[in-house]
Amino acid sequence: MPFPNFAGKHAHDAFFTAQDLVAYHRSIGRLPEDLGLAGVILCYQRGFARQALSRQQAEPQPGLPGEMYILRDTPRPIGVCLGFGIGAPAAATLMEVLIALGVPRFASIGTAGALQQVLAIGDVVLCDRAIRDEGVSHHYLPTETFIAPSPDLTERLAAALTQPAPPTTGTTWTIDAPYRETVAEARHYQAKGVLTIDMEAAALFAVAQVRGVQVASAFVISDSLADLVWQPHFEAGAVAVGFQTLFTAAQTALLAE
Repeated sequence: MPFPNFAGKHAHDAFFTAQDLVAYHRSIGRLPEDLGLAGVILCYQRGFARQALSRQQAEPQPGLPGEMYILRDTPRPIGVCLGFGIGAPAAATLMEVLIALGVPRFASIGTAGALQQVLAIGDVVLCDRAIRDEGVSHHYLPTETFIAPSPDLTERLAAALTQPAPPTTGTTWTIDAPYRETVAEARHYQAKGVLTIDMEAAALFAVAQVRGVQVASAFVISDSLADLVWQPHFEAGAVAVGFQTLFTAAQTALLAE
C-alpha cells in the first residue's frame, strides 16, 4: 500500500493552514504580527539550550509558541525555541506556525545517534540529506528515499562550524519511532554509509521545501549504535560542549547574508 494511503493527496488543498490558525489567534489578540526575526533556532534538549541561553541576553516570550526566547544581543533578533517536544510531528507543526509568523530561516540543532564507528561522543555532524523514514514528510511531498536541506543555509552553517575543526558531513536516517529502531536497520544503513540517526530532519526539510523557507540541520553525537549495541552518553561533558558549538554556529548562519 502506498503512503499516504490516499493516492494523489499532494494535489489537494488542506482544510486549513498554519496561516489560518495564526490569523485566528491574532483576531483574539493572542499573537503579534510578523516577529521581525532573522531566524529561529530549534532545540530539542532543553537543558543544553538553557545553558546556552544563560550566556546571552535572552528574553522569554510567553505568548509565543515553542517556549520561545528572543536573543537581543545579536545584530538582528533571533528566536530560540525549546521544550516543544521531540520528533517529526512536533517539530514540523511548530515550524509551520513560525513560518506563518514570518520566520524565514531555521537552524535545527540537537543530539543524534552515531551509526559509524568513526564518530565519537561529542562530535559535530552537519546534515546534507536525510532518509525519509518518518511519516510527516510524505504528507508534504511524494515519496522519495532522500530529501535535502536548503543548500545556501547549509553552506553558511558549515562555514560557521569550521572551528575548532570542520564538521563531519553526511546523511542522517530520520525515524520517528525511537523504540522501533532495529539492529537489522542499523546494519543496513551502516553499510550505505549513513552517519547518524535522528527524529526530525527529513520532516523539517520537507516543510521548508513546500513553504519556501530555508532550513539547515546539525547534530552533536550523544549515543551510538555503531557497534550494534545502544551506548548512551547523553550527560557527557563533550555533548554539552558540542551543543554550545552548534548553538553559536547556528546564530552565525542565520545572520549571514
